[in-house]
Amino acid sequence: MSGESPLRMDAMTSEEYASQFKLLQEFTNVPSIDSALILKTNNEDISTAMFSISQPDLLANSNRKYILYSHITRAVTNSLDFQWSPFPTEITGVSVIVPSPSGSKLLVVRNGEKDCPTKLEIVYQSHVEEEVHVVKSMHGPLYTDEWFHGISWNQEETLIAYIAEAPTQPKPAFSHSGYIREGSSEADCDTWKGQGNWEEDWGERYSNKGRPSLFVLDIARGEVRAAKGISTSLSVGQVVWAPASSSGSQKYLVFVGWLEHNGFQNTARKLGIKYCSNRPCFLYAIPCPFEGSEPDNTPASDGKSDSGVVVRNLTTGFSSALFPRFSRDGKLLVFLSSKQAVDSGAHNATDSLHIINWPSEWKMDKQLDVNEVVPIVMCPEDGCFPGLYCSSMLSDPWLSDGCTMILTSAWRSAEVILSIDVLSGKVTRITPEDSYYSWSALALDGNNVLAVSSSPIDPPYIRYGRSVTPEVQAHRWTWDEVTSPLMAANSKVKSLLLHHSVSILKIPVPSPSDDLSDGGKLPFEAIFVSCKDSSHSPTAVILHGGPHSVSVSSYSKSSAFLASLGFNLLIINYRGTPGYGEEALQSLPGKVGSQDVQDCLTALDFAIKEELVDASKVAVVGISHGGFLTTHLIGQAPDRFAVAAARNPVCNLSLMIGTTDIPDWCYIVACGTEAKQYASEAPSSNHLHLFYQKSPIAHISKVKAPLLMLLGGADRRVPVSNGLQYARGLREGGGEVKIMTFPEDIHEINLPRSDFESFLNIGVWFKKHLNAAA
Repeated sequence: MSGESPLRMDAMTSEEYASQFKLLQEFTNVPSIDSALILKTNNEDISTAMFSISQPDLLANSNRKYILYSHITRAVTNSLDFQWSPFPTEITGVSVIVPSPSGSKLLVVRNGEKDCPTKLEIVYQSHVEEEVHVVKSMHGPLYTDEWFHGISWNQEETLIAYIAEAPTQPKPAFSHSGYIREGSSEADCDTWKGQGNWEEDWGERYSNKGRPSLFVLDIARGEVRAAKGISTSLSVGQVVWAPASSSGSQKYLVFVGWLEHNGFQNTARKLGIKYCSNRPCFLYAIPCPFEGSEPDNTPASDGKSDSGVVVRNLTTGFSSALFPRFSRDGKLLVFLSSKQAVDSGAHNATDSLHIINWPSEWKMDKQLDVNEVVPIVMCPEDGCFPGLYCSSMLSDPWLSDGCTMILTSAWRSAEVILSIDVLSGKVTRITPEDSYYSWSALALDGNNVLAVSSSPIDPPYIRYGRSVTPEVQAHRWTWDEVTSPLMAANSKVKSLLLHHSVSILKIPVPSPSDDLSDGGKLPFEAIFVSCKDSSHSPTAVILHGGPHSVSVSSYSKSSAFLASLGFNLLIINYRGTPGYGEEALQSLPGKVGSQDVQDCLTALDFAIKEELVDASKVAVVGISHGGFLTTHLIGQAPDRFAVAAARNPVCNLSLMIGTTDIPDWCYIVACGTEAKQYASEAPSSNHLHLFYQKSPIAHISKVKAPLLMLLGGADRRVPVSNGLQYARGLREGGGEVKIMTFPEDIHEINLPRSDFESFLNIGVWFKKHLNAAA
């Protein structure tokens, strides 16, 4: 790291570091609820919940992972009882745990490190029933991320389908005697391996991971086979088993496939996929590889393979199909589509939901019809459903009626839980509407929902939702707050934020231009977290990335830490943010650096006019596109901000275009959606000039605010060169800038030590310069 050395600090700064370090530790000690599973029991009134929780371990620079169990008892009187295990159980070396459909068995995945094989353990009651070691020549680590991840047991609990990295291609080997055709062992002292051909990967977060492939484990045999006939140009994810009509019928797998040819002008390039739902993908069906007599791992093109295996595209004509889910009776296949993002080029956009009626005796030669359940919402009425914005889906999202799904989705500045009747298309918000809390569904317990809720000043709490009849209560769902061991860690943080409050500000668009769509003229929002004496307290303006991401009214450790230091928080969801309808979202492409910057200044003016903010004590911080806005604001409005911090900011689009894993993003945000027609890996001089003019670096000479620049050295989304060029240019012009780099960290800067030191320095930097400005 570079920048201000602790040895050169003045006494006041050193004392501030020590004080804020202790305070930030309190927030770091609060565990995160990552996921939950419901395990069935023989008693329909009793179930077992298994919570996955994590906590940063700063010394190890990793996250400790724990399992916490609770027995849930539901009585006829509607009483609810959670009986918790006294302590969580730490799990080490475990990548993921997946229960079987009956809940009687667990799959425990231990991804191998370095040259160690991957271990697949089948746990039954008190013991490991089967342990399979999968060598590197079969496949690499299993994908456990939120995008490609897919692990699916069949209903008979005899087979498990999953996604893993295909084995690496053979590398050329050499010795003093020359080239060795058959290769050699890495251990041979008189040979060395060459690099071979460079292979594409999926960019940020997926370095050296470019071939997610489908495999099936036969538990009884202890044998793993690769799926047959899938083209090597297809990356596979999100696999599920299709329902089998009878015990002897053909077994099929349904999965999502992303084509490699999604570069400019349909060239073979894997553009970055993390945070990018605009990558074309389809649903495919394929026979189980254990249906044949012998394994055949020969790659083939789409359609019919050399081995005679047919791979069926189920969503021909759709540019996007994600998260396939079969209903419990096997009659319906539902999937989410991000076709609006694919077709427009925006990296995220409004989703739609679709359904396929699945025949009981389906054959591969039969094409199935796709029907729309929830369409894209273009311009929502005030207070009405704004459209679907889902980044994931529960593995089992179905209520017992077989046609109602439970989804988590953004709804303006909140995250809410929705129920969707897939036969009628009716969408219902089942979480409270008169609340600034955000909610997320963790798992379903029969017809009940296990969820987590939080706010910017309230750490996550577990909630249990139950539907009630209209005669009993006006609302269809009631939500119980569940007492849990996690509340002990939350109590200290809650006490630090006791005198804060939260409100959602509706901010009108001043003098909207005639060329804007109706949705682009609607008010946008900001989440305002106020201190006890907000009008005299300093304010931190917080800006999300994307630009098509959203800041929801949920708990964030970093934001809560800043609030505890005595800052008001103005968290702006400028136009282009998901959750407000498609027209509002699409109003931004082509106008970055102007419309989004003006929205931020409009929100700040609104808060000042309402006497919520002291205009002389304003700081600004953002990551990625939020850093783009941060550096734009201190350049375009240099007298409005006393201090700034930017985390992996986009500062120069003309530099980023040749170094990022998402060059298409540069074209879309700067030129608009029509840029898809002419985007190129070799941009013209006119486009490079436009990229520069749209960038914060074009306003660098006007900057007055001291800037803290925080950069991840392994960031492939906005490489470190972007921030360094801007910071060096600022310093060259006499500006005050502090640079911190985290060599091993990526775009999010989320390694525990990096995250901790980032916000410790942001807090100290803001305090130092706001005190100096006072």
